[in-house]
Parts: sequence; C-alpha cells; structure tokens
Amino acid sequence: MTSISTFSGLQTSLRGLLAQQRSLDVTAHNIANAQTEGYSRQEAVLGTSTPYTISSGVLASGAGAQLGQGVDVLEYRRMRDSFLDLQYRAQNMALGEKTTTADGLSRVEDQLGEPGDDAISGLLGKFWDSWGALESNPTDGAAKAAVISSGQALAGALKDLDSRLGSLSDTASAEYASLTTDAGNDVGGYANQLASLNKAIKEQMAVGRQPNDLLDQRDLVLDKLSELGQVSTSDTDGDGSLDISFGGAATPLVDGSTGTVTWPQTLTSPGGKLGALQALQTTIAGYRSQLDAVANNLATGVNAIHGTPPFFTGTTASTLTVNVSISTLKAGTSGTAGDNGIARAVGALRNGTIDAGYSSFVRQVASDASEANRASTTQSSIVTTLDERRASVSGVSLDEEMTNMIRFQRGYQASSRAMSTMDEMLDTLINRTGRVGL
Repeated sequence: MTSISTFSGLQTSLRGLLAQQRSLDVTAHNIANAQTEGYSRQEAVLGTSTPYTISSGVLASGAGAQLGQGVDVLEYRRMRDSFLDLQYRAQNMALGEKTTTADGLSRVEDQLGEPGDDAISGLLGKFWDSWGALESNPTDGAAKAAVISSGQALAGALKDLDSRLGSLSDTASAEYASLTTDAGNDVGGYANQLASLNKAIKEQMAVGRQPNDLLDQRDLVLDKLSELGQVSTSDTDGDGSLDISFGGAATPLVDGSTGTVTWPQTLTSPGGKLGALQALQTTIAGYRSQLDAVANNLATGVNAIHGTPPFFTGTTASTLTVNVSISTLKAGTSGTAGDNGIARAVGALRNGTIDAGYSSFVRQVASDASEANRASTTQSSIVTTLDERRASVSGVSLDEEMTNMIRFQRGYQASSRAMSTMDEMLDTLINRTGRVGL
C-alpha cells in the first residue's frame, strides 16, 4: 500500500509561500516600471500543483484518490492585446502621415505671408496702382520709374516665393533621405534593433523562458517604426522571432528565421511619415506650377498690351524679369504727349485673370493646410483613444498593484502560518512522543 508522507503538508505550505512571494516579486516589478515607456503589466499565473495519487486500499473506502499538493506558478503572463497593437500601429502610421503633411503645408502657407502689403497680392495691387498713376501722367518720369520699380518688386517676390517653395521641397527630400539611411533612429536603426531583439527572444524561448521585457522592447520599436511607415509582422517559425515587412517592399525588412536586415529597399507604399514626405514634394511641385501660371499670365497679359519691347521677359516665377527702362516704357501707342492708352489698358487688367489666378492659388494652399490640420487633429484623437485602450490592458495601475500587494502579503502570511502549524505538529510527533515500555 502507498502511504502519505508525514512531511507532505510542509511541502504544500512551502509551495504556497513561494507562489505568494513570486506574485509579490511581479507586483514590485510592475510598480518599478509604472512609468517605463512601452512596459506591459505582468502577472504570475497560479495553478494547482500536480496532485499526489493515493492507491486503492489506503483509504477506509478501499477506493483510490488524489491528494492536492498546493499551488505552483504556471507562467509569468504579459498583459497585452495583439489586436489593439495592430490597430494602434495602423492608426499611428496614419498619424505620422497626417501630422507630417499638416506641418509641411503649414510651412508652405507661412511662406505666402498673405494677406500683407509686402506679399504678392499687395505687390500686385501696387503694380496696378502704378499703371493708374502713369495713366494720369503719361509723360512723368517719376510715374514711369514707379511702374518699373513695382514691376521689379512683383517679379522678385514671385521668384523669391518660388525659391522658398523649392527649399521646402528640398527639405522634405533631405528628411526622407535621412530617415532611410542605416544610422540613428531611422528605419535602418530600428531594423537593427528589431533583429537584435528577435535573436534574444528566440534564444530565451528556445530554453523555455518567457522574455516579457524583451517582447515589450520589441513592441515599442515596432510602435515607433509604424510612425514612419507601414509595418506588418508574422511569426512564421513559431519560435518567437518575427518577420517584419515595411513600406510595401518585396523583401522583409527583418527576416525572423535568419536575422537578416535588408535595407535600404524600394518602398512601393511607404505610408506614415515617409509617405507624407514623398507626397509633400509632389504637392509643392503642383503649387510651383500654379505660381508659374500666375507669372505666365502676368507676363503674357502685360506684354500683349505693351508691345515691343516686351515689359517682362521670362514666363515662370523663377525667370520673370522687368525688361524695360524709363526710356523704353510706353504709356501709349502713339508716343504723343497725353497718350495713355497702354497704361489705361494695363491698369484695366486689375481683378482679372491674373489676380483671380493668384487668389485661387492662395485659397488652394490655405484650404489644403486647413484640411491637413483638421485631419491631423482628428487622427491624434483616434490614436490617443487607442493608446488609452491599450493602457487599460497593459498599463500599470498603482492602486491595483497596491491592492495586489496586500492580497499577496496576506496569502504569504497564511501560508507561513500553515507551515508553522505543520512544524509544531511534527515537532510534537518527533521530539515529544515517547516509546512505549521504555
């Protein structure tokens, strides 16, 4: 027959002590990392130990049974919702794209300086005013000088604005290039971190360990990478390492099986900040084309009236230049004193196609910037909400941890008391029980 060990109760109490102690250790770890970026709350999952089987015949009933052996820690579970992670990264990518677009278009709008006397709209008004003054005094040298001066100021402003827009496009291009080099906190830098974390996680899981802190670090890097572009992951080998793809590239950024990092790559649909930087260059090119159209309409309209020599040369914002001097500027077609037909006709261009074209350009920029800011604000709210939902699952609540600490402390004390009781019983049995007849 199988007997039950006298010391079984001690072992059961010891398991209870150890389980409550480990739960307290996990609680302390949570509290210590309450403010750690990317940290996920952990818990010790408790379960009953493998019971001790008692053979039939030992009990009075003659039937067999199983005697409980206390509690064990089954695992140290990381509180994480993978579905919320996927949602967060998708929306964080959209936030990176919309925020970058909003910032870029706000800078474009700032370059216009509208409305303002020294902005192009104000300089157009002064240009038309100077022709009106020449119409009143067609032979006056000062009036002619004012026309030339206002034309030069307008052409210079168009050229300067075009140059500033070009600089913004170059800045976006340079930022894209800096984020796609293998250094620092760019895509290549994040890829190297992910490959290193993949290796460490794979090694730990191969020997049966649950590397929760390493998994948190990898998730944090994936969160940051998602702001730059589209991220997708898969665990094809089931060993804890992830295949990580980025920006629609044909080859994985990080190969989980081999640990290989493939960067740089051709990104077919980058999304995120990188996608916005690409799109911003295209958008600015469109704005510059609109500005060129304004310059072309201005040159074509004025030159058609002024005749030879043309008042302007060049048909784009970057090439527009005043081509006349006081001696060659014409107020009228006949050249006789008092002839002001040209000045009157040029002045009549005010509020026509030229002004309308520039106004349309300004409204387009303002509308795009406003819409981008609205979209960025809305997306920020979405990401904040998702982050709060993730925090409700993964975040550390100090109030909850303090409650757990008291609960585990009471459990530890109870297990300790049970062990003391068993010890006293055994002491009585071993040291105080005499032998009959001696």
